[in-house]
Amino acid sequence: MGISGFKPSFLVGIKAVRQAHGSRLATLVGRQLTGFALVRFVEDGDWFADCPVVMDFDGLQVEICHSKLDELSIGWNAIDTAATITGWEWFEFTPQWSHDDERLEPFAGQELREVALLEWRPADHDLAAGTVAVEFAFTEGCLRIVNGLDENRIEVGAAQPDYVRHRLGR
Repeated sequence: MGISGFKPSFLVGIKAVRQAHGSRLATLVGRQLTGFALVRFVEDGDWFADCPVVMDFDGLQVEICHSKLDELSIGWNAIDTAATITGWEWFEFTPQWSHDDERLEPFAGQELREVALLEWRPADHDLAAGTVAVEFAFTEGCLRIVNGLDENRIEVGAAQPDYVRHRLGR
């Protein structure tokens, strides 16, 4: 993708994600969301949801990226959002890091109260069953980075009832 420092390590399933990242995600509790970054196209401002969502919690950066129908990569302090995204000269649009997003902006400056992994388990089995989302509960509100079926999706507010919640830490 031409993103400086992005070396995804995709995992599948709640057990693998929790084992690899659960304790580190729990250390974010009590920290403030001090910044975030998404990749948008210069030409139209559209979010390129295939790229990671980067969130900074008082200097501890978490990088979340969903792929395919069930893969999740979580990275730590690796992506340089100040660096130019390269290798897109052939494409009609130019990707660049953006620090503006109407869904994430209300959470900037808020303290993280809880973090959880959410496992999609609908009553009627569907294509997305078993996918894992990362949920961040702040002083005022909640957001999730979920699998949008081969890309990231950001959801705000209460989670859908078909998620099984796996609280991390405290």
